[in-house]
Amino acid sequence: MKQSAAGLRVYRDVLRVPGAAGFVSASLVGRVPMATLSLATVFLVTDVTGSYAMAGTVASAGALCYALLVPQLGYLVDRFGQRRVLVPLAWVFAAAGAAFVLAAREGAPAWQIVAAGAVFGATMPPLAALVRARWSHLAGGDGGLLKSAYSFESVADELIFVLGPPLVSAAVLLHPAAGVAAVSLCGAAGALGLAAQRRTEPPVLPRGPASGRAIAVPGLRVICGAYVCTAAMFAGHELSTMAFVGEHGEPWQTGAVLGTYAVGSAAGGLWYGARHWQLPLDRRFRLALAAMVAGVAPLWALPGVPALWAVSLVSGVLIAPSVIAGYSLVREGVPAGMLTEGMAWAATAVGVGKALGVSAAGFVVDAGGPRAGYLFSLACGCCAVSVALLGARHLRAMAAPRVARAA
Repeated sequence: MKQSAAGLRVYRDVLRVPGAAGFVSASLVGRVPMATLSLATVFLVTDVTGSYAMAGTVASAGALCYALLVPQLGYLVDRFGQRRVLVPLAWVFAAAGAAFVLAAREGAPAWQIVAAGAVFGATMPPLAALVRARWSHLAGGDGGLLKSAYSFESVADELIFVLGPPLVSAAVLLHPAAGVAAVSLCGAAGALGLAAQRRTEPPVLPRGPASGRAIAVPGLRVICGAYVCTAAMFAGHELSTMAFVGEHGEPWQTGAVLGTYAVGSAAGGLWYGARHWQLPLDRRFRLALAAMVAGVAPLWALPGVPALWAVSLVSGVLIAPSVIAGYSLVREGVPAGMLTEGMAWAATAVGVGKALGVSAAGFVVDAGGPRAGYLFSLACGCCAVSVALLGARHLRAMAAPRVARAA
C-alpha cells in the first residue's frame, strides 16, 4: 500500500510543474472531439440517412482528411510555434462544424454531407500531440518526470473517453445535431485556451538545412503502421458496440459501455506510470500491444450488454500502456526539432486507421451484425502486433539512448 501511494505521488509532482495546470485544463476541454467526433458524426448521419454504412463513410472521410492534414500542422508548429497555428485552426473547426450540421439537417446530397463531414474531421485541433510536446519541453532531461507526464496524459485522454461518449449520447437525446455542436464548441474553446498559455509553449528549434521530415525515421514508420491497425481496431470496436447495444440494450448504454472501456484504460495508465520499469521501452511497446489485442478477443462471443460491460472494463486496462510506450518511443527516437511533427505522424496513423476501420466496420456490421464487427476488430489488432514484431529492429534503435544513436 505504501509503495502504491508513493508511486501515485509522481502525478502530484507532474501537476506542480509551473504552468501545467493551465494548459492541462485547456487541453482537457479541447480534446473532447478526440473521443466524440466520430460518435457525434455517426449519430447525426444515421438520424438523417438511417444507414451505418453512410455514417461510416462520412466519419472515415473526416478521419482520412485529418490524417492527411495533421502532419502538415505538426510541421508548421515546429516552424512557427503552437499559438500561430492554433488560433486560426480553432475558428476554422467551429465554422466547419456549423456547415456540417447545416448540410445534414437541410437534406443536402450525399456528396455534400460527406464533404462537410470531411472538412469537420480534418480541422480537429491535434491537442494531444501539442500537449505532449509541451511536456517534453518542460520535463527537459528528467526521464522519470517525462514518463509520469506521458502516463498522466494517457489517463487524461481516457478521462475524455469516459466523459465524452456519455456527453454526446445525452446531447443527441435533445437533438441529433447537438452532439456535433458540443464537439465543435469544446474543440475550438480548448484550442484557443491552449494557445493563450504562452509561458509553457515550446520554443521553435532549428531543424538544420538537411534535416528532412520526421517520417524518414524507420522506427516512426513502424509505430505508425501499428497505430493504423490499432486505430482500425478501436473504430471497429466502437461501431460494433453501438450496434450490439442497439440489439441487446438501451441507447443510453452505448456511451456508458464505451466509457467503461476508457475507465479501465485510465486505471492501466495510472498503474503503468507509477512503476519503475526495467524492461526496454521497445519490448514494453510490443508486449503492451499483444496484451491489448488479447483483451478484445472474447468480445464477439459475449451473450449480452452486462457481459460486454464487465469485459470492457478489464480489457480497457491494457490500452494505455501501449499508447504511453508508443509516444515515449517517438520522443526518444525523433530529433528534437521535429518532435511535434513526429507526434503528429502518430496522430495521422490513428486517423488513417480510424478512416479505414470505421468505413470497413460499417459494411461488416451492416452485412454480418455486431459480432462480425468484433471479429473484424480482433483481426486488425492481430495485424498491429505483426507489424510491431516485423519492425522490432527499428523499434529497438529508437529506444537506444540518444548518445548511442548519434555515435
